[in-house]
Amino acid sequence: MSANGAKHPVCRDLEPDLVAAASGEAGAAASERVREHVARCSPCRDDFQRYRAIDGVCERLREQPAAGEDEARARRALKCRLADLKRRLVAYRIFPSPLGNILIARSEDGVSLVEYLGGARTFSASRLSRVADVEPVEDGEELERYHRELIDYLDGRRTRLDWPLDFRLARGEFDRMVLTAAARIPYGAVTSYARLAAEIGKPSAARAVAQALRWNPVPVVVPCHRIVGSSGMLVGYAGDKTVLKRRLLDVEGVRTEKTPRDWQIARGAMYVRYKDDAEYCVPTCGSLGKRSLAELTLFGSRRCAEAIGLGPCTSCRPDLHPLPS
Repeated sequence: MSANGAKHPVCRDLEPDLVAAASGEAGAAASERVREHVARCSPCRDDFQRYRAIDGVCERLREQPAAGEDEARARRALKCRLADLKRRLVAYRIFPSPLGNILIARSEDGVSLVEYLGGARTFSASRLSRVADVEPVEDGEELERYHRELIDYLDGRRTRLDWPLDFRLARGEFDRMVLTAAARIPYGAVTSYARLAAEIGKPSAARAVAQALRWNPVPVVVPCHRIVGSSGMLVGYAGDKTVLKRRLLDVEGVRTEKTPRDWQIARGAMYVRYKDDAEYCVPTCGSLGKRSLAELTLFGSRRCAEAIGLGPCTSCRPDLHPLPS
C-alpha cells in the first residue's frame, strides 16, 4: 500500500485471491501467492486477518450457489458480499498517550475515529461499541504507525497528521462539511466558530458549527482545538475536555490565559490576520485589537503565519518588531 493510503496496483490485483484464501476457497497457487504477499505487505496482512476474524463471514463466503446458478452469478454474489464486508470492517486499537488512552479506528477509506478514553482500556468504553452497521475488529499494524505519528505531534516533532479520513461517524452532511473546513486550519493558528461558519457559507450557523465540532469523530486530526468562541474563550472540546484543548494549543505554541470564568486565548501574545489578507500583523496594528475573532485568525508565532504564505505587515512590521517570546 502506498504512503498516502491508496492501494498499490499489486495489492488491488491480489484482492480476489486474498478474499478467497481467507475463506478457504483459493487453490494452492493462489494461496501461495497470498502467503508470500502478506508476509511483506502489512496492510494486506491486516485485511487478510480482518476477513478471517469476523464471525460468520467465512461461512457465508463458503455457501454453494443455488441449483442452476452459474459461475458468473456466483462470482457476482461473492463480490457483493465482499463489498458489504469491506464497507463494514473497522479495525481499531487502544493506545496510551500523554492525553490518556486513545482509541484509533480505521476503515478501508481512512481513519474514522480518534477517541479519548481517559483511563479506560476496554472497547466497551468506546462509542464504536455502540455504532450500528460496523464490524469492529481489534487489529491493524498500520494503526501503530498512526499512534507513533500522534505521539510525535504531541511531543512537538510533527506539525501535520496527513491521514486519510473517513467521516462515516459524523452525524450528517452539515457536520461533514464543517469537519472538512476545520481540517484546513493550519498548525499554530486559532480561529472562531463564527469565522468557520462564514467560510462554509453559513454565517449565521456559528452555534451549529460548534455542535458539529463537539461531536468531531477525529479530534487532533481534524483540529477542532484550534477553534474558539468569538470572545476568545476556549469553550467546549470533545464534549467537556477543555483541559485537553489547552494542552493541544500549548503544544502548538498558542498561549492561553486564565480568566475568572475560564481559559481564553491570550490575544495580546498572538499575531493576527484580518479575514483573507495576505499579511499578518501584531495585535495592536490599526483597529485589530477591537475586532471580534469572527473576523480574525490568530497565530502563535511568525513561523506558523509564514508557513501558509503570509507576509509581514508593511505598516506594523512584525518582522522588525516581533512579539516577546
